[in-house]
Amino acid sequence: MNLIAATYAPMHSDLSLNLDAVREYGDFLKFNNIKGSFINGSTGDFTSLSTNERKDIAEAWSAQRIPGFQVINHVGHTSLLEAVDLAKHSVGLADGVAVIAPYYFKVRTLDKLVEYCKEVATAAPELPFYYYHIPVLSGTHFNMRDFIEMASDQIPNFRGVKFTHNDFVDFQQCVQYKHRKDSDLELFFGIDEMFVNSIALGGYGWVGSTYNHLAPLYHEIYKSFNEQQYERANFLQNLAVQFVQILDGYGGFNGAGKSFMKILGIDCGPSRFPHLTLSDADLKRAQIAMEQSGLNFHMLSINH
Repeated sequence: MNLIAATYAPMHSDLSLNLDAVREYGDFLKFNNIKGSFINGSTGDFTSLSTNERKDIAEAWSAQRIPGFQVINHVGHTSLLEAVDLAKHSVGLADGVAVIAPYYFKVRTLDKLVEYCKEVATAAPELPFYYYHIPVLSGTHFNMRDFIEMASDQIPNFRGVKFTHNDFVDFQQCVQYKHRKDSDLELFFGIDEMFVNSIALGGYGWVGSTYNHLAPLYHEIYKSFNEQQYERANFLQNLAVQFVQILDGYGGFNGAGKSFMKILGIDCGPSRFPHLTLSDADLKRAQIAMEQSGLNFHMLSINH
């Protein structure tokens, strides 16, 4: 079971980066049997960071790389030149790079998307390259089964997709393509609330925000499903959904989820605009609501 946490960007109260927090953050994830960190992604508020800040985060997380714990650096940007620069910088610091499609002026054809990805991947040929498929935010809607076939032919270091979309037909076809080709393609499913559904379709790798908070719960979901305790697996999955819904009710999950890390012993600090930062009183109310919904301390990730 390969759970990778999409990590937050720790900050001081003045909203500057708190890079000293990364060491404890990395230890926390490893203690909770998380297999890697997906940095500078949507959860990590990459759109609110400067290029230099993203490089600083990559350098801080690089020290956390050990056998069994990988760091994938998201280098996507509206500027291809900036994305290429970030990819080059990742060499020697990360175990892979990922890129989202340009999300302001958008690519119009699958050929152009592969061309964009190839430009970034070529900048770091030593590193596995992943496409970050999240059409709800990128606005780029292409069939990933077709993308994978084209990218595999044209990008030598193409390794896979972070699949953050609820198109299960496309996801299943990607899984089938991998098995038919007997390839080393990696498919990281990215919608935490549908974790159990992805297992049924052959999912075997996941990247998500709530793996920061709920690793023991997801391990139990996976165990229950594989023991054919489907009713229990679905019940536990619903607890994860309620966790997201409770925090989302405070004005958006990204800021609330980052704030909640404080409850788990990892203070990631405040969130930059437009995300909110929860007060201690809000966190207490959220924790009570979670307990009332059936979530208990043993289902949450814990500090060592």
